[in-house]
Amino acid sequence: MGGDVLRWRDYRSVPWRNGGGLTREVTSGRVQVPLTSEELADSFDWRVSVADVDADGPFSPFAGIDRVITLVEGEGMLLTVDGTRHEVGPLNPFAFSGDAVTDCRLVAGAVRNVNVMTRRGRAKADVRIVRVAAAEAAEMACATGETLLVVAATEGIAVGGPDGPETPLGRLDCVRHQGPGPLTLRGDGTVAGIRIRSGATH
Repeated sequence: MGGDVLRWRDYRSVPWRNGGGLTREVTSGRVQVPLTSEELADSFDWRVSVADVDADGPFSPFAGIDRVITLVEGEGMLLTVDGTRHEVGPLNPFAFSGDAVTDCRLVAGAVRNVNVMTRRGRAKADVRIVRVAAAEAAEMACATGETLLVVAATEGIAVGGPDGPETPLGRLDCVRHQGPGPLTLRGDGTVAGIRIRSGATH
């Protein structure tokens, strides 16, 4: 098929730093060999997870981390980031700094977010929403050195390679793909396409 399928049922639950809830880790990785003892102690250069937010409150701080969150269930959030308010609606990726003081107010009840974190200077992420229509397949590919992650925001999507069989994806299942060769998406639904690449400045 051209990629590894990661299933929602297998994601590991991890407590939030501030103790306010749980996040389910989809996958994580490094873009290069650690350079310092401090970086050796860090667990990731990039991480993708799914977090449930069921109450108003502050986000955990993550110094040196850039974040992109995409609401995949629920009506929306109002985020106040270093004093500036932002409306975050469904399937609308929102980028902000993990260093910022961030507070969340729910618009109409609990929400679920796909959360992408990248260590500044080490990795960068691009998050785009792709809508797949039944009448036409969609293709997604990554460049050399990139990691492509395709997270199913809805049911109804199957993924395959150029010559391989198609694999159905459940809601919030993920395909992790590296190297040449596109992924082909068929069905009727929506995915979040996440591209991770090196962000090193040296």
